[in-house]
Amino acid sequence: MAQMGFFDLSDRYASLDAKKDPLLEIDAVVPWEEFRPALERVWRKPNADRKSQAGRKPIDAVLMFKTLILSALYNLSDDQIEYQIRDRLSFMRFLGLGLGDRVPDAKTVWFYRDALAQAGKVEELFQLFDGHLNRRGYIARGGQILDASIVPVPRNHNTRDENKTIKNGEVPEDWADKPAKRSQKDTDARWTKKHGKSHYGYKNHVNVDRKHKLVRRYHVSDAALHDSQAVDHLLMRGNTGSGVWADAAYRSEEMEGKLRDCKLKSHIHRKGKRGKLLTEQAKGSNRTKSTVRVRVEHVFGAQTNDMGGTLVRTIGLARAKAKIGMKNIAYNMRRLCQLRRINPNPA
Repeated sequence: MAQMGFFDLSDRYASLDAKKDPLLEIDAVVPWEEFRPALERVWRKPNADRKSQAGRKPIDAVLMFKTLILSALYNLSDDQIEYQIRDRLSFMRFLGLGLGDRVPDAKTVWFYRDALAQAGKVEELFQLFDGHLNRRGYIARGGQILDASIVPVPRNHNTRDENKTIKNGEVPEDWADKPAKRSQKDTDARWTKKHGKSHYGYKNHVNVDRKHKLVRRYHVSDAALHDSQAVDHLLMRGNTGSGVWADAAYRSEEMEGKLRDCKLKSHIHRKGKRGKLLTEQAKGSNRTKSTVRVRVEHVFGAQTNDMGGTLVRTIGLARAKAKIGMKNIAYNMRRLCQLRRINPNPA
C-alpha cells in the first residue's frame, strides 16, 4: 500500500469537512485555552518543586483535556480512546496531532483523569464552561427543570453478608488480605429499583434550564439516594424564570416550603395517595407540566443514545463524579453547537 502523502491527507480532511465533521464544530466554539490554568494547577508541578527538568516532557494540558472530552462524547474506555485516536483522522485533527505525533496511551489518559478526580476539579471545569455560555448570551432562562438518571456500573458479585457490611460503611474482613480483589470492588455504588427493575450504580442529578436545555447544575450520588435529597445541590438563583419543574418524586411539603423560601414557583407533579387517587383536574395539570418537564429527558436521551451510553467503568464515587461530570461538560459543548445553528446571536 502506498504511503499517504500531504495532499492525500488534505483531501481526506476536505471530505470530512464536506460531511460536516461534528468535532470541527465543537473545536471552533469551545475556548480551550480558558481551561489551561485550572488544568495545569492539577497536572503540573511548579518548576521550583521539580527535582529535575530532565526526562520526557508531559503532554500538553489542553490536549489531554480534549482527549477526556472525546472519551466522554463517545463513552470510550481508556484503551479504546487510545486506539481511536490512532485510527481516526477526525480525532487526530480535533487534538491537533499529526501522523507522527505522540498519542496519549491508555495509562496516561487514566492518570490525567484520576488526577482531576482526586483533586475534585471537574466541577470547576464545568463552571468555567458555564461562565463561557453566559458570556455568549446563553444564560439560564425560562425556569429550571430537575431530574435524575441512573448511571450503571459493572455489577459486583458479593454475598449477602458482604453487601450488608458494605452498606454499613465497612469493608468485609476477608477482603483485607486480598488487595487485588478489594481494588476491583466498588463499595460506593448502590442498588436501587425503578419500574420494578433493579439497577446498580450511581445517579446523575441535573438542573436543566427550560430555554436552552443546558445542564446548569449537577450532583453525583450513589443510586440509592432519593431524587429529592439532591435538591439543595441543584437549585440556583441565576435563572431568569422563577418556575421549577420536576416529577412527583420531588413532591413534599418540605420541598414546597423550600421553593417558597427561595421565591420560586412550584410546577412539580402532584401524586396520588393510597385510597385517594388524583382528580381529573390534577391529572390534566400534570399533563400540562409534562410538556415542559419532558425537556430534561432530551438531555438524558442524548447522553444515552447519541453519546455512546452512560456506563461508567471506574471504581469509587470520586472517579464516578469525574466521569459523569465530564459527560455533562461534553453534553453542554455539543448542545452549544446545536444552539448556535438555531440562533447564532442569542439575545
